[in-house]
Amino acid sequence: MPAAGLVQVATYRRRVAASTERVWENVRDWEHLPFLHAASFRSIALETQSEGGWRARVGLHPASEIDLELAIEPRAPRYVSRTLAGPGAGSEIWTAVTRVASDATEIAVEFWLPAVAPDRVGALGAAYTQLYRRLWDEDETMMVRRARELAVVDAPTPSDRVRLGRADQLREQAPHCFAWAGRRWRLVDVGGALHVHAAQCPHWLGPLDAAPIEAGAVTCPWHGWRFDVRSGAALDGRRGRLPPPPAIEIDAAGDVWATRP
Repeated sequence: MPAAGLVQVATYRRRVAASTERVWENVRDWEHLPFLHAASFRSIALETQSEGGWRARVGLHPASEIDLELAIEPRAPRYVSRTLAGPGAGSEIWTAVTRVASDATEIAVEFWLPAVAPDRVGALGAAYTQLYRRLWDEDETMMVRRARELAVVDAPTPSDRVRLGRADQLREQAPHCFAWAGRRWRLVDVGGALHVHAAQCPHWLGPLDAAPIEAGAVTCPWHGWRFDVRSGAALDGRRGRLPPPPAIEIDAAGDVWATRP
């Protein structure tokens, strides 16, 4: 239950097109906050983590920070986000999670704030509701795509050698996505040289197919994992790398082929 003295300013309800498994996975995933929700959060530093939740120092825009605790009550099932220090200290946001179908979940979010004047309840409730509508829109997009990617069964490529197109045209059109050996890949032009990298992040199968290339690196928009597109190596100290890509060959006619390394 919310702490004594708190005032409920609003309740936000919605149905998300994701299983409860994906929802709880998302709840425990502290790492995505400053990347998937970049408009709301600028940084996060984990302090503690367990099956029952996590606690972290979270940076807000433009320069403030809060101590945020997320605690899970699995028997309810629901969870609470508590702001322990910083702007909004003392507030609690309670979220109930209810399974509707294998790919649908109902959520009900209650916003409880300390020392709220009666004439401020409506405005604060509207602001929190607007914020959480956007956050859940972003979360739902990630959960739906992750569920789709997890369900994909890799199919073998009919040929070990796949023509991608003319080299001059591919350089003009790069980046260019294609399928090979049961995976999706992206052909990019880095400093005039063609390179191929996986179109999925190896962490959560996040989308790299539209991520910009900066200084020869690609960054996953879900969790910020960063990789060198030339070598596949991680560039942020994390343990992980992109899977080995197909080799790229340019024949005498100027055609580009993806082949087995």
